[in-house]
Amino acid sequence: MKKITTQQIEEAAKNMQEVVWKTPLQFSKRLSKKYDAKVYIKREDLQEVRSFKIRGAFNKMSSLTDEEKAQGVVTASTGNHAQGVALSCYLLKIHGVIFMPNTTPLQKIEKVKHFGDGFIEIKLIGQTFDDAYQASKKYCEEEHASYVHPFDDLKTIIGQGTIGLEIYKELGEKIDVVISPVGGGGLAAGIASYVKQKKQVAVFGVEAQGAAGMHKSFQKGYAVSLGELDTFVDGAAVSTVGNISYELCKQYLEKIVVVPEGLVCSVMIELYQNEGIVAEPAGALSVSALEELKDVIKRKTVVCILSGGNNDILRYPEVLERSLVWQGKKHYFLIEFAQKPGQLKGFLDKAMGPTDDIVRFEYMKKTNKERGTALVGIELTKKEDLQPLLNKMKEIELNFRMISSDEMLYSYLI
Repeated sequence: MKKITTQQIEEAAKNMQEVVWKTPLQFSKRLSKKYDAKVYIKREDLQEVRSFKIRGAFNKMSSLTDEEKAQGVVTASTGNHAQGVALSCYLLKIHGVIFMPNTTPLQKIEKVKHFGDGFIEIKLIGQTFDDAYQASKKYCEEEHASYVHPFDDLKTIIGQGTIGLEIYKELGEKIDVVISPVGGGGLAAGIASYVKQKKQVAVFGVEAQGAAGMHKSFQKGYAVSLGELDTFVDGAAVSTVGNISYELCKQYLEKIVVVPEGLVCSVMIELYQNEGIVAEPAGALSVSALEELKDVIKRKTVVCILSGGNNDILRYPEVLERSLVWQGKKHYFLIEFAQKPGQLKGFLDKAMGPTDDIVRFEYMKKTNKERGTALVGIELTKKEDLQPLLNKMKEIELNFRMISSDEMLYSYLI
């Protein structure tokens, strides 16, 4: 069984004290009042690379021998880990080759180049992380370089564990619960490895519904690969969790909480509107779990790990959309209208409620047909307004179909 000592994590913290920023524990008055607890947010989004990934990458790379450093390093990533490796390459003057999928946004590629500042080379391979990962492993073997794994490596996990050290140093015996996002499992494994050996702290991992690899692994009893993966929570969307990280998480974590992506979107919006925090989807996972854990955390001191803030502003329309749909306030319909004057007016007057709002309407008149189908998006003030709307649509004998979330058309709309 893999074991990490508190001494290893303390040594790592000393080694990276000039590189890694000690991030603040921000007390949230809003969340504390809501859940009758003392809720703190560990702001890893305030690192130079805007995520915790610099910790593990630097600890791994600084532990290499001079000969290994001369041979260079290789990794694969879709974003945050790549930035951590790139900055570490620059600081340690090590040449690095970073494999990324062809689908990686240009903004992320440019940020990686910026942090690497001439010490890294980017190779765009395949359409998914798995494609890039397989290519990177092959290249690493051919070049006899050192591989910097994003989560399934003891040195990387020890680096992430320095977050647990910082939390314990600040809160000490007051801390009762730690909630951490889970992707490959390295972050939760590292934090739990430290705090669990210092105090009887309850540590929970959190995954998104469409990428719950660790939850499934806990059920099966070994690290499994997901057949399907929703990559919306991209910083924590991993097909296969690490074997080492699984072993440590299984040993230390109380359980894995699984939350829907729509809830994560709502929490992202709340964090921005109330605390002014720009969280990426993976970064909002821990706060998203508070509702399910409300009975566990009541009157306790809780720390939520906000793992990163690398969120593209262009994603916010999708975040808002997913949030409204999850709250039951936005719905899409295919409605068949007779092709004659007054049909839409009748729908507005007789079916729509006083506060219902049409936010999408797509219709093309078919001259050779008596009836035409329109795509209609309706936003409600509250989810309870849906049933009255459906009842009225049936009363006026409209032929309609509500588009369900498992349809291909739905993924086009959202």
